[in-house]
Formats: sequence, C-alpha cells, structure tokens
Amino acid sequence: MQSKTVKPFKPFSSFTRRDFLYRAAAVGGTSLLLTTMNAWGMGINSTVSAPPALTGSGKGKKVVILGAGLAGLTAAYELGKLGYQCQILEARDFAGGRCQTARKGFALTELGGEKQTCAFDAGQYINHGPWRIPLHHQSTLHYTRLFEVPLEVMVNENDHSYVYSENAGPFAGKRMRIKEVKADMRGHVDELLAKSIKNKQLDQTLSADDQRLLLDYLVHEGHLSATDLTYSGRPGRGYTVYPGAGMEPGPGKASDPLGFKDLLESKLGNVYSAVHDFPMQANMFQPVGGMDAIPKAFEKRLGKVIRYRAEVQTIRQNDKGVTIAFKDTASGKAGSVTADYCLCTIPLSVLRQIDTDFSDKFKKAVATVAYAPVGKIGLQMKRRFWEEDDQIYGGHVLTDLRGINTISLPSSNWQKQKGVVLGYYQYQTAAIEISALSPAERAEFAVAAGEKIFPQYRKEYENAFSVAWHRVQYNLGGWAEWTDKTRAAAYPTLVEGEGRIMLAGEHLSYLTGWQAGAIESAWQQIARIHARASA
Repeated sequence: MQSKTVKPFKPFSSFTRRDFLYRAAAVGGTSLLLTTMNAWGMGINSTVSAPPALTGSGKGKKVVILGAGLAGLTAAYELGKLGYQCQILEARDFAGGRCQTARKGFALTELGGEKQTCAFDAGQYINHGPWRIPLHHQSTLHYTRLFEVPLEVMVNENDHSYVYSENAGPFAGKRMRIKEVKADMRGHVDELLAKSIKNKQLDQTLSADDQRLLLDYLVHEGHLSATDLTYSGRPGRGYTVYPGAGMEPGPGKASDPLGFKDLLESKLGNVYSAVHDFPMQANMFQPVGGMDAIPKAFEKRLGKVIRYRAEVQTIRQNDKGVTIAFKDTASGKAGSVTADYCLCTIPLSVLRQIDTDFSDKFKKAVATVAYAPVGKIGLQMKRRFWEEDDQIYGGHVLTDLRGINTISLPSSNWQKQKGVVLGYYQYQTAAIEISALSPAERAEFAVAAGEKIFPQYRKEYENAFSVAWHRVQYNLGGWAEWTDKTRAAAYPTLVEGEGRIMLAGEHLSYLTGWQAGAIESAWQQIARIHARASA
C-alpha cells in the first residue's frame, strides 16, 4: 500500500511557518488544518458487497475449478446456484487454500523442511494465513453473514500495548506504551501550534473568531493549559499512581510526559497517524474459533463437489472443452476430468510450473508476477501474562526487532489461562532468512526477541507452530506482488483468460493478500464464464 509522498523533514532553522504547520499536522494529527490531504490508502477498497445478479441457466454445462481456496469455493457455490455442474480439484486434503488455522493436530511439511504437527491445547489456535477482516470487505462479510459464521472483534490497534525500538535514539531499547508516545507527540505539537496562533505568527489570514475557535480545538485536542497553552501530560497517557477507593491513593498522579526533543529525535512519533490506513481499522473482525470457519462453511454446502488430494498435472483445451489430468496424492493413481470450461484459481507461482498448452503470451503473463515471501509463528503461552501483568487485551506490539516486524496478542478467549501469541509476521528478506531455520530454531528466534519486550516470554512459552508461505508446496508465496509495470504488461491478459480457461484468485484483484480479493475475483470471472457459456 502506498501513501501520499511526504518530503523529508527539514531542520527547524529552515522551516517556514507554513512548512511547520504542514509537518506538525502530519506528525501530530491536526489534520483539521490540512484540507487538501487525503486519507492514506483510499484506493484499497472492496468495491462490491454481493455476487453478480446473473440470469439464465447453466444446466447441462460443466465447469472444472482448480483449487479449493476461497476463489474456487466461491465460484463453485455461485455457479451451482445457476445449475452448472461443478467439480473442484484440490491438491490438499482440506479446503481453504491459504485460509488456514493451525490447532491441535494440524500438520504441515514445508518444501525441504521437517513435518510440523501443531501441539496447541484444545481451543487454542493461530490463523497462520488470513487473520483479519476489514469492515470495508463486504464481499467476505457477505458469506459470513449468509452462512451464519459467528464473528468477534479483532483488536487491530491498542494504545495500551507497547512500542519497542532498538533504533530510537534516547528511547532505544526502552519499552513504552504506544499511548504515551501518541499523547505526548500530539500535546507538544499542539502547544507549538497554539502558541503560534496566539503570537500571530501564521502566514495565512484567519479572522479573530477563526483563531479563537482553532485555539479552543488545540487546547482540547492537545490537553493544553487554557491559561498559558503549555502541555504537561494528560491522564490518558497513564498514571504513576492510579486512582483508587478511600483516601489512598486519592485522585491518582498522572505520569510525566516524554520530552519533545527526545520524541523528535527518536522518530517514534511515526507510530501515530491521524487517519487509519483504509483497510486497517482499530477494530476488525475474525471468525470465532479460527479463520478456517469460512472455508468450512463452504465445504458444508458444496460436499462432494470437492475432490481432495487431486494434484493437477496437465491442463489442455480445444474448441470443444478442457481436460485436466491429475494425480491422487494418496494413491498415486492418475485421473482426468473434462469440462466445458475451467476456472483456475491456482496461485500463479504454482501454475507456471504446471504443464499447460497456454499460448506463449499467456505463459509469459503467468510468469511475470512475483510472490511475497511471508512467515508467521504462533507461540502458545502457559499464562496470558500480557493481560494479567500488563493489562493489554489484544492489539499489536510495535517493534523494529530484526525479523519480528509485529507481535500480535490474541483477540479471543479473554482471561482464560493460556493463549497463543503471533510471535512474528515477517516479509521479504527476513522471511527468507528465518525460513531456513528449523521449526525449533524459529521458535527460539521468536522467544529470544520477544523476551526483550516481555520478560515473562521465555518462562511462559510452551510450544510453537510456524509457516513460511514461500515454502508451502501449493502456494509458494504469501500473495501476489504486482508493480505498475507488471500490471500493465500482464494483468489484462490474465483477467481476460484464454479460450475456455479463466483465472481467479487474490492475484487477479487489487486486493492482493486479502480474502476479499479472491472472492471478488471469482465473482468477476464467473460472470465472464456465464456470458461465454450463454453465448
């Protein structure tokens, strides 16, 4: 996701007052002043909330669907309602594609790696594939609503959680509450803005009434003194002595604010954004008990439409239909399926290794798209120390620890004894490096990093389950990574399909990496198949 470009910070001595207002608002959140600034990420949106309203009938026509990920499941369900005879070929022994949840007994063997079998306690799990649903992704929510998949809030942002940076200048290696950084950065910036207005240092025309109203806003937003416009902390950043009952400890004592100069030098103010990135609200959704509840709901309705352990070997087509040859991975026996049309939802990283009779142009387009190396690890803890000791309920720990990127605390099973922490969520080089470790070594890596932030980590750690998506046989990557160049060169070709074969999946959307991308891609492509079949 790309944000609006922001110029590098200048030294204070070279700031104009207008520059300062721009920078201060960008860091401190006074977006009231920035009427021309757009919210970040507004182009990343799930644009439709229901499948296409297709008319006519597909009776007498057969569609073979390759892959039982969310795109394939969606297509089979919707085409089935029109009367098409659908057959899904799925190489695994379960549906969902990358929509997976590891719980007790779940097994995974990465390419070149050892077999992992999840040993979490009953009721504990980690969504090692998709793990949150934005409110904007109405296509995903369409099916959770339709299939009555119960949802719960996934806490995507928690100001009471920690930020820990080893490269934060005066705050390097110091664990701090996110709310402390936010409150103090905003307070200090609002103080400067308020005093600038009070001293008539703005280079823009404001009426006396406008200045008064803006000052009122800044005093409120920054918790400033109404008399001298100074910032000296606010209760929302926390207390050194908490309020209580009786005479002690009385009204409480608010903690002292961090110094403005130190905050600027640390650059920790970057944890704050005036507006959340569009698909990343503070509160998101997750299915109760695990994200795999969504594909399981499809499975329940599709039944024998799905053929498991069917690994696609060849794809062939002519002007009359398509033929898919596959291998039963359980028995080793060969089989084949013929159909009028084929919807292939296999990731392009895998599809390009399959024997097809695609044209050279189409093969080149398939080979154009890169896939993201992605790694996750779930750590089961004996005790929910983040709740009991640190009073953190869900949300993320923000850190620059190498190879960690994000530590996420569970948004389910509140106040139970145990819980599973997402110990890292890594991409690119870090994901490749850590994926070379054994599962036990990955766990040790995550625990050693986590205990820098939570001293309880090692003592409370029990067991782990990890995944490196670029080493998972039928995925070979976390999601498609398009660039402007590859979008222009390959995307239109792939969306159009070739002959009687259409493609679908998150890779054929502008919502790569999201379940909504797979679902909406399937909606678009089944409409194309239906139009061709009807013609």
